[in-house]
Amino acid sequence: MTEQEIKEELAALIAKGPRPIPPEFRFDAFDNGETVCGKKKGHLPPMGWNSWNAFGTNNNETLTREIADALVRLGLDKLGYRYVVLDDGCYENVRVNGRLAANAERFPQGFPAIRDYIHGKGLLFGMYNDVGSHLCSGAYVGTCGHEEDDAKSYAEWKIDFLKVDNCYYLWDNATFSDGKNARYVFAPAIRSVRLCGDGFDRTFSVSDGALRGERAAIRNGCVTDIGTFDGTGTAASPVGDRSGEFVLSAEVPAAGKYTLYIEYATAKTEGQGSWLQVAVGFGADAVVFDGFLPETPGSTVFRTAEIPVALTAGENTIRLMNHRRQENTLCSYATLLSELNKTRPGHDIFLSLCEWGKTQPQNWGYKVGDSWRILNDITFRVGRDGDPGYGAWKDDYTPSVTSQYNKAVIMDSFAGLERGWNDPDMLMIGMNGLTETMCRTHMAMWCMMNAPLMLGLDLRRVEVGDWIYRIIANRDLIAFNQDALGVQAKRVWSSLLDGEAVSDCSDNTALACDEAPDRAYITDINRVDILAKPLADGSVAISFVNVSEQAKDDGYCVTVPQILAAIGDKLQNREAWEKAESFLVKDVWSGEEVVAEKGGFAVSELAPCDNVTLRVRPVR
Repeated sequence: MTEQEIKEELAALIAKGPRPIPPEFRFDAFDNGETVCGKKKGHLPPMGWNSWNAFGTNNNETLTREIADALVRLGLDKLGYRYVVLDDGCYENVRVNGRLAANAERFPQGFPAIRDYIHGKGLLFGMYNDVGSHLCSGAYVGTCGHEEDDAKSYAEWKIDFLKVDNCYYLWDNATFSDGKNARYVFAPAIRSVRLCGDGFDRTFSVSDGALRGERAAIRNGCVTDIGTFDGTGTAASPVGDRSGEFVLSAEVPAAGKYTLYIEYATAKTEGQGSWLQVAVGFGADAVVFDGFLPETPGSTVFRTAEIPVALTAGENTIRLMNHRRQENTLCSYATLLSELNKTRPGHDIFLSLCEWGKTQPQNWGYKVGDSWRILNDITFRVGRDGDPGYGAWKDDYTPSVTSQYNKAVIMDSFAGLERGWNDPDMLMIGMNGLTETMCRTHMAMWCMMNAPLMLGLDLRRVEVGDWIYRIIANRDLIAFNQDALGVQAKRVWSSLLDGEAVSDCSDNTALACDEAPDRAYITDINRVDILAKPLADGSVAISFVNVSEQAKDDGYCVTVPQILAAIGDKLQNREAWEKAESFLVKDVWSGEEVVAEKGGFAVSELAPCDNVTLRVRPVR
């Protein structure tokens, strides 16, 4: 494509605007548990290797073959690491005759050749794209507007895994997108609403309505921030209602047609846009208006829009809202999945949604995806064997192990075999910036949380039996991650919530916390967490995690009543746990097994950034 053709195509996409939202893709349908577009269920978290952290856009055919060789040489394929994923940088920078094409310099034999090599090793072949107009590298080959073409290519290449990014997204101010695209995903500021019809006439001020959810706010006599939190960073919890609405309760004398006169001001910035949705009542069919309001001369200059609504006699709930940040992104991913299903019916492609948590995919990702990223990249220093440098363990933004963990650890309710998996991004094990102890804990965290286990280091420098190998090949931890029950661990206790360390389990009683440890969003890493994960054979995986960079020697314990209170409804043998007098306890790092005679499991101390992770089963 020429530069002029690219500009014309992009202009046409923008002019066409975002897709209409079918009822099953509406915000009100997010929690109905129903998937769309034939999304398959039952995928366990994927395990494999991705080229991005180690090689960035400089991955090539030779490197990919050598990594595939290394997976087999190390026996990692036998442990479950089977996906080999080509990330950004593998395509030509523009389409060739409208289709994706392999970069001639880096992949001169083309994708079918590298696929055959990978498949010939008994491994699985993965690729990468983007729902925007460009890839994050800037290549103008995003799937937007080309979903059918790209589905045909991926069918021809017989891919097994597809990671789909979110850069240059046209309907939101995503990374490298125009910041003014916020106009699509936030409502205008609203100063008043007048409702008229059939002799009824009432003006609602801001104080006459109610704010629903946690995003909308009242500022300077107006309702603003009607939209959805940007989840790319660490500022806001993933738990709770991430969207906001302005809700009016209107009691009218008769059923009929009425008119809303909405006094509003538009902008093109985070928190104030131009797109408004109006719904009467709740449900996927409740939306009666969904579109741009005419722009105002400034963000504090108001004008009035007229929107007709049909009301019933008596009390009506009128919602002024904008859920397009989530709905648009869902539709984009769903369009690609739909085309994959048409082109390659019955496929078993693992669809990895990589939109960095921006649109709160924990709410809707399960409808189309097998996993969804929860934050921005775990490291921004790519192409240097993923050397994350300073801040690999702790960072105030997202590129660190603990920032990803802090969010993912309270997201267990969003994950499962019937839904999919929270994705705190690739493993940084074996990369500079993390000690061996940090890497051990990194592995334990990801396995306990059922996160995808995608290696990011150059595997050519790993040898069987070295410290990196011993971590990534820990069979017990991998078994936790791949357990058939498919239940993410729950945080049952955190030292920052309880206020006191507990070392005595003799009373066999559960601890009380002021705030639920499985829902409290904690970014302060000066703490110890205790996680519990039920397993298909009736065992429970327990991990004592020192998130802190300081040693902790207060002593920590989790009791059987605590475990039962937290995950008892998911235990395969709750009665055995309730009646057991003793428990067989295995330390998954040392391999040591002991019998615990009391109903509690404790550690006396934890080194900085360290963990003790156990497999516990009741003994009759």
